[in-house]
Amino acid sequence: MGTGPRRPRVTDFDSLPAGWTVWNESEERCVLVYRPDVFDTHDYPAPCLPTIYLTHGRRSRRPGTERSTTGDSWYVTLYLEPDVDRDADRFEAREAAVTGAIDLAERFAAGAIDYRGLYQVPREEYFAKLDELTGRE
Repeated sequence: MGTGPRRPRVTDFDSLPAGWTVWNESEERCVLVYRPDVFDTHDYPAPCLPTIYLTHGRRSRRPGTERSTTGDSWYVTLYLEPDVDRDADRFEAREAAVTGAIDLAERFAAGAIDYRGLYQVPREEYFAKLDELTGRE
């Protein structure tokens, strides 16, 4: 007796831009991180690691906590810190959300995301490093 057909998992993050790494991947969520070699807790606090969450259902406001609602939709959210995030993009299918996550990672790596606009209290040293890494100098 089987449990029925398994839905194939999309695991193709081969086209992630340089600097982005798959930190964790499961059926319900994927976590992508930017330059963990730079934002490694020595020079910058651990929460400053830029992170993209791809989740089935909407996440709660803070990374590390379980999502707050479930549903058929998939969400892609960029976090710069637990309380600093870009509004989530919503997708109907996981495959589209994976593509959306890769696109967001590409735009971030190319300096096309206004991360300064997400902060109420700026972190100038952090911004300077992000500017350097994403070519926004």
